[in-house]
Amino acid sequence: MCGIAGTIGSFTCDIKEIQTKLFHRGPDAQTHYRYNNVNLIHTRLSIQDREHGAQPFLYDQYAIIFNGEIYNHLALRTTYLQGFNFSTYSDTETLLYMYIKYRHKMFAMLDGMFAFAILDKEKNKLIVSRDRAGKKPLYYYSDGHRLMFASELNVIKSTVKNLVIDEASIQTYLRCGFFYKDMTPYHNVSMFDAGTMYEVDLATLGMKKEQYFSMTECYHNNFMGTFESALEGLDEALHKSIKDRMMASDIEVGAFLSGGIDSSLVVAIASEYTKKLKTFTVKFEGAYDESALARITAKQYETEHYEINIAMNLKDDIETIVQSYGEPFMDSSAIPSYYVAKEAKKYVSVVLNGDGADELFGGYRRYVPIANHWIEKASYFSFLYPLLPQAHNKKTVYNYLYRLLSIASKRGLDFYLGATTDIFEDAYRFNQTSIMRAMSKDIENISTQALSELSKMLIMDFDILLHSDLLKKMDIATMQHSLEARSPFLSKYLLEFAPTLKDSYKIKGRTTKYILRELARKYLSVQLISQPKRGFEVPLKQWVEKDMKEPIFDALMHHSYSEHFIDKTFIHALLNKKIDVSDEKRAKMLWTMYALELWKKQQ
Repeated sequence: MCGIAGTIGSFTCDIKEIQTKLFHRGPDAQTHYRYNNVNLIHTRLSIQDREHGAQPFLYDQYAIIFNGEIYNHLALRTTYLQGFNFSTYSDTETLLYMYIKYRHKMFAMLDGMFAFAILDKEKNKLIVSRDRAGKKPLYYYSDGHRLMFASELNVIKSTVKNLVIDEASIQTYLRCGFFYKDMTPYHNVSMFDAGTMYEVDLATLGMKKEQYFSMTECYHNNFMGTFESALEGLDEALHKSIKDRMMASDIEVGAFLSGGIDSSLVVAIASEYTKKLKTFTVKFEGAYDESALARITAKQYETEHYEINIAMNLKDDIETIVQSYGEPFMDSSAIPSYYVAKEAKKYVSVVLNGDGADELFGGYRRYVPIANHWIEKASYFSFLYPLLPQAHNKKTVYNYLYRLLSIASKRGLDFYLGATTDIFEDAYRFNQTSIMRAMSKDIENISTQALSELSKMLIMDFDILLHSDLLKKMDIATMQHSLEARSPFLSKYLLEFAPTLKDSYKIKGRTTKYILRELARKYLSVQLISQPKRGFEVPLKQWVEKDMKEPIFDALMHHSYSEHFIDKTFIHALLNKKIDVSDEKRAKMLWTMYALELWKKQQ
């Protein structure tokens, strides 16, 4: 794993400063290559071919910088690259030769996570691409005269002076809780799309792009076998994915372990390929503590298990954590992710995790009413929603019915946000920005597909939530500590397999991730299989009302940046508990604005 950056055109920047900004992503080596007005910059975290895998890698008229891992690269050499004389065992060399021989056709053959740039001197082009799911980030700035790209937004922000804040993007963040797909808080700064290859003309800086992966297209393929054969296929695919991610490393691999079945399954299977797997989980005081459940799997597979107490330095570290994203970031699970990664780095440089399982196999509770057509039925009674009193207790039956009627009363973008992030849309009506219109159009395009309602929601969550929030969170949280995170559920094989499965294999009655739970019976304690979805969840309500109450109050009470978008009276009423919303929603609203204030403080 590495950090990469590059410039085309005139930038008054010091290459060493850029490398310093990327140092945490690649502390083992810092190099760069210059060709005319193009700079390719690389910082290396040595995982594969530690002795000879230096970058930029040069061959003939080409130069490549690459962040990520190609897990099947040795098989690609044997099957597709006969005739090439390899000088290293590195997947960087494999990737370049695959591009030279197959161009865009190579992507169908790659199993990995990646963001790369290939300089083609003869064609005077720069080829840029990211992996199918978007695990590896890559941002770029372009003003029509020059272009810069980097693995992290903070690198661009420190290099390109006087960036202008895009207030439409900030509105989108407050409404959704994230920056949608390629959007950032700045004008002229975007993220390269996942599953897409870009061709940049070095003379004009014009861009052509070609999408090579579409999750929507995957859902139009149907698995025709029995449930038993699907279960067997899932077992084989998950084994292959985990084995490949264990073997594609010259150093020890560990695993994040929560109390849920996704990471527990990964740990169970990974334990087949190593003698003493190191596992890491977070520990909280009170109801959110899942360490006891994680301990069950750790004990079953005799892992070398570590528990990290999150209560320690939250007030001291919160600004560092939020500002590391380079944008307002409100996902509070970034905090335990940061701490568990920091601890894991003391023992390993690579960890496995369970990311992607929920979006592929139906792990969120909101999928249950969709799969069972309850929302469809509830729509007949949606007229009652405005007449009902606000639900305040998240765990009551009334709250569930209230939310069901709320979602049933919405359409399009409002429906999706109501079913997922649900932050400010009921409390404050924002202007319909161009970004929100683009998001609405994307959701409409998915909604008109000849697919089940569950499939449509799974596609939306994969394309929007996973890419815009969850993968971004994990990349920054781990790479801040020079730790590489690998996600077996996001392998090429499972991305192609999971969408073909019937809805009933994913949601059965009120049971989420049904096929994964059935597979888990083969590997895990019965006590874990019946557990609801768990990740590294946090006691956000407690943080907002106790641990972080004072700094949040100070940030929002007087002349806050949030007042540019949300009425000051509403903010003060929210702080003083005079708004009729649930405690959970209030905590989420305040945390979303607090993250915005911490980011703005750095501008």
